Amino acid sequence: MILKDSKSERRVKRHRRLRKKVVGTVARPRLAVFRSLHHTYAQVIDDSTGHTLVAASTREKAVADGLESLTNASAAEKIGTTVGERAKAAGISAVVFDAGGYKYHGRVKTLADAARGAGLEF
Repeated sequence: MILKDSKSERRVKRHRRLRKKVVGTVARPRLAVFRSLHHTYAQVIDDSTGHTLVAASTREKAVADGLESLTNASAAEKIGTTVGERAKAAGISAVVFDAGGYKYHGRVKTLADAARGAGLEF
């Protein structure tokens, strides 16, 4: 009997496949997105050293203040803007985008567009 993979297992498989090609460097770190049922997270990561350079999420009080919901597109837009501004302040202007195995749609797309609007190139 063959068991089907769960939704999260399929997402992890897609993400592993994607990560073979998408690698963050010092010049172009990786903007990684993770979305859960309750929160959305974004990190700018230098994979050569394994360090997170910049991060933003709806768990932060500064980001979550004034949001009606922590899981909708307006929350993702605020996270994208915040991570973009923090990256620019840290001297990062170009990144590679890692959608984390999610479709480039909804919260993920909104976050990416907001990060681009804040000045990140990808």
